[in-house]
Amino acid sequence: MSKVHGVVVIDKPAGMTSHDCVARVRRMFGTKKVGHTGTLDPEVTGVLPICIGNATRLVEYLQELPKRYDVIMQLGSSTTTEDAGGEIVEHKQVDPHDVTQQKIEEAFRQFLGEIEQIPPMYSAVKVKGKRLYDLAREGIVIERNARKVTIYELDFHQVKTDGEFVDVSFSCTCSKGTYVRTLCVDLGRALGYPAHMKQLRRVKSGPFLEKEAIPLERLEEAVQTGEDITKHVIPISHALSFLPRYEIAPDRKKAVLNGLSTALPGLAAKEGTLICLFSGEQLLGIHRVCLGPKGLFAKAEKVFPPEV
Repeated sequence: MSKVHGVVVIDKPAGMTSHDCVARVRRMFGTKKVGHTGTLDPEVTGVLPICIGNATRLVEYLQELPKRYDVIMQLGSSTTTEDAGGEIVEHKQVDPHDVTQQKIEEAFRQFLGEIEQIPPMYSAVKVKGKRLYDLAREGIVIERNARKVTIYELDFHQVKTDGEFVDVSFSCTCSKGTYVRTLCVDLGRALGYPAHMKQLRRVKSGPFLEKEAIPLERLEEAVQTGEDITKHVIPISHALSFLPRYEIAPDRKKAVLNGLSTALPGLAAKEGTLICLFSGEQLLGIHRVCLGPKGLFAKAEKVFPPEV
C-alpha cells in the first residue's frame, strides 16, 4: 500500500478503547503515523475520526470542534462512575407522570450555553500528576476544580418507563471536554431525581457524520478480502472543509510551500481566523489571518507537501 494521508471515520464498537482502535488502524494501513481526534470511553459507540499520515497534523484543530451525541439518561439512580457501569450509590422511585416533556425541556434550558462542570472522579483528568480514575479505584475522592464547557443544543427525543426507572432520550451538541455523564447527573438533579448516563453514542465529530463512519470490523474484513481500503479515507483537503478556502495567485505557490507569508487581497475575514490556502485543487496549508501595514496576510501554521 502506498503512503496514505487522510482521515478514516471509524464507527467505534462498545468494549474497546479509542487507543485500541488507533492500534488496529495502524496495522491495517501499515503506518505509525496515526492518531484520533477525541477519546470515546470504552462503552461509548459511534464516530471516531482517525487521522493517518500527514493528516495527523490536523488533530489539534479537529479535536477542538464541537461533538454531537445521542444520549439515554436514566432517572432513579446515580452511580459511582456516573454511567451504567458503576455501582448504585443513590436510588429514588420515579413517578413517570412527574417527568413530562415540558419539565425536561425547562431543565434543558438551564444548561444551554457556557456552563461549569466538575470532572467525575472516574475520568482521565490529571491532578498533581495522577489520573483521577486511578485515585477513584483506590477509593480516594479529591476536590476537583470546575471547568467551563459549552452546550450548544439539547434536543428532546422521548421519555420511556423502564420498570421503576424512567429513561430520557435526547441529543446533545457540546464543546470539547464536556462530560455527558456529568450533564446527565446535573440534569437529573434539576428534575429532582438521582440520574446517570445509561447509553451514549457519538453521531458527529467536527465535520464528520455518522453516515460516513465505517464499523471497525467491516474495515478489517475488507483487508482480509483484499479490498482497497484507501477508498474509505477522506483526503486532507476534504477533512478541512470546515475552514474557509482561499485561492492564492499562481506566482505565490512556491513561497507558500516554503512557509513564507503571503498577502490576501480581496479576503474579508477577521484577524486571527484560520483559513486553508489552495492553488487550484492542491491544498498548500493551514494559515492564520494576520493584519499588517499593507492589509491582511496569511501566516503559515501547517504547510502540506504534495500528497503521494
